[in-house]
Amino acid sequence: MADAASSAPSRGRPRWHPAVAPVAVLAAGAAGAAYLWGTDPHEPGHLLPRCPLRAVTGLLCPACGGTRMVYDLMHGQFAAAWLDNRALLLAAPFALALWGRWTLEGLRGRAWAPRIAPRVQMAILAAAVAWAVARNIV
Repeated sequence: MADAASSAPSRGRPRWHPAVAPVAVLAAGAAGAAYLWGTDPHEPGHLLPRCPLRAVTGLLCPACGGTRMVYDLMHGQFAAAWLDNRALLLAAPFALALWGRWTLEGLRGRAWAPRIAPRVQMAILAAAVAWAVARNIV
């Protein structure tokens, strides 16, 4: 007979189904999108998060404009979304594809995490830094 300790989840944490995390991300994103739908981030005075880097330094981080970009996309303003943050707009389909794969694998009962080679990670970081520098110069 196996003892109770060997059948308990490791480190006292419950073992969640692999689909819980991606579904929770979807729910949080849907809640955020529902709030953002009626809250124009182009107008001041709304309860929306500010970029900490911009608040402290006045510089734009690689993701600055992301909230405005999402608002514009939800309202069919593609040209305005492009102007808000080009790099983030171009990266969004890749992020959605990764989330989709994560969700699909979770629904199949398998945990999944992308394996990104160190060179690719460095390229992504370099592109983000270059984007931040370029948008603060112009």
